[in-house]
Amino acid sequence: MKTTIQETGGKVVAVLEGSLDTVAAAETEEALRPLNDVEGKDIIIDCTKLEYISSAGLRIFLVILQNAEEKGGHVYIRGINDTVREIFTITGFSNIFEFME
Repeated sequence: MKTTIQETGGKVVAVLEGSLDTVAAAETEEALRPLNDVEGKDIIIDCTKLEYISSAGLRIFLVILQNAEEKGGHVYIRGINDTVREIFTITGFSNIFEFME
């Protein structure tokens, strides 16, 4: 699992590559920890190269969303594939997050 965070145009973009399963969750959570400190900016989680997400990965996304909302920001999910979209739909996360293509 590869994670990159960059600031672009006043937004913070986190790019995820690989499979965010239970094994990769702890390392990914640590890599994404800086997103919890973002104040008043939009956060985009780019899932274009994310192949799979487990419940542990969904929990990481939820924590990022809660922290962003507390600090006046928004979280957007970009570029999810059909497999990941199905997981978001089954778990109800498709009703919690905003998606961009």
